[in-house]
Amino acid sequence: MIKTDVIIIGAGAAGLMCAIEAGKRGRKVIVLDHANKAGKKILMSGGGRCNFTNLTVEPSNYLSNNPHFCKSALSRYSQWDFLALISRYRIPYHEREYGRLFCNDSASDILSMLLTECENAGVTIQLNTTINSIEQLNQHFQLHTSQGDFVGQSLVVATGGLSIPKMGATPLGYKIAEQFGIKVLPTRAGLVPLTLQPEDKEKFSPLSGIAVPCTVSCSKSPSFSENILFTHRGLSGPSVLQISSYWHAGETISINLLPQITLVDELKTKRQQKQNSTLKTILSHYLPKHLLSCLLPESLLNTPLQDCSNQQIQQLAEQLQHWTIKPNGTEGYRTAEVTIGGVDCNELSSKTMASHKVPNLYFIGEVMDVTGWLGGYNFQWAWSSAWCAGQTV
Repeated sequence: MIKTDVIIIGAGAAGLMCAIEAGKRGRKVIVLDHANKAGKKILMSGGGRCNFTNLTVEPSNYLSNNPHFCKSALSRYSQWDFLALISRYRIPYHEREYGRLFCNDSASDILSMLLTECENAGVTIQLNTTINSIEQLNQHFQLHTSQGDFVGQSLVVATGGLSIPKMGATPLGYKIAEQFGIKVLPTRAGLVPLTLQPEDKEKFSPLSGIAVPCTVSCSKSPSFSENILFTHRGLSGPSVLQISSYWHAGETISINLLPQITLVDELKTKRQQKQNSTLKTILSHYLPKHLLSCLLPESLLNTPLQDCSNQQIQQLAEQLQHWTIKPNGTEGYRTAEVTIGGVDCNELSSKTMASHKVPNLYFIGEVMDVTGWLGGYNFQWAWSSAWCAGQTV
């Protein structure tokens, strides 16, 4: 039996960050993970470049049943704090659209930094370790694992969500919460491509590979202005991934394929200028012809602009700038970047991430009901929530 001060389950972004902070306080820390390598999701994220945070992090960038919960942690350990750590290690990085920060070279730079920090803080990382059962004895936690028994004063659950099961995702964190009587909110896939109804799939699948800038929204959601990508199964691209976190089964989404212009005014102006081209010729300056043919009847597309009535122009603009479609579902956890839902934040301290009910039990990172937008926000939540727990465990 191995005795320690702190046991952390999960050697991902949150688990490693918490281990570093606890270790720096002189706590004896063991991190357990069933994988054969630490930080696997870090390595694959951002196309191998790791979108590790964002220049503009606000609580409004997060979904949660308790929208105020994330405020404390994000303010106590911000993107600027993580950037200071990056700078200490001289990791080169660059900014992409919407303030997203990526490594210049490789995501392995981030993982190497975290592992070096763990080593400096005296943290032990035990891989290839399956948790068989957990019990609480005399204010201590005893874990029975495939590598023997571990006993610790504090237990931190940093097991992540259900997204990308091929990377080792499991429901272990939720099961631990339920074992100790902590409420878990229903989970679903987030930041995930949407699939289409059979008739729409047949109609739009020939467009597979085509990407167009647009603005996407659904009921009670912010609107997201980025590319939409047509796939063999449905719709993807950054704007669709973003909206998928807000979308619920049975709802429609609204897509403006021409967010930069007011199409009605544009076409009426061209008509006044006596432009005699067909609608297809004019509209193909804005959108791919294949997409136009899927959305509008050929008879209308082949009509000269001069022959179009105001009503036809209005209807055409409505179709292209308020295109509504009802997805069939999502591609699920297989391709989802995050899991929405999870351990109920109302059960936890927003300052320490500790359970209100169970002394010395903590939940951090994606296992909680806090989900960020696409663009580095989920990594920042991992760093922030883990740092807060690390000051206390």
